Amino acid sequence: MNVAAILKGKGRAVATARPETTLQAVTEKLTAKRIGALVIVGSSGQVAGIISERDIIRAIAENGAECLQRPVSEFMTREVVICSEADTLEELMAIMTAGRFRHIPVVADGALVGIVSIGDVVKHHIAEVEMEASALRTYLLAG
Repeated sequence: MNVAAILKGKGRAVATARPETTLQAVTEKLTAKRIGALVIVGSSGQVAGIISERDIIRAIAENGAECLQRPVSEFMTREVVICSEADTLEELMAIMTAGRFRHIPVVADGALVGIVSIGDVVKHHIAEVEMEASALRTYLLAG
């Protein structure tokens, strides 16, 4: 299974914010949408960064609550690891585990086309394993 299959099931909507958005506004958007990360996009829609709940906690711990009034660009991860729709679940699991992050934007031809979370990857991996187990049981019973 690949990223395109995940996006087909979950949709391609991506919650985004602009670099000048305050950290407070980002936290409100994360809370309202019940998500763990926002992709930060530049004026032409390109991925400029990503901000996660962990990044926000780190910002508050290091700078105090007043940092919530500062732009997200000061705290976002700028070196964003991205994936393509052709990437497999196994590739994503390896990338996310090695990088110790839970969200990865999906980019095609330079444009943001989706986002995949570790939850999406695990959900689809479990479904894939269950399907294989079911096929094996059917094969063995048909014997």
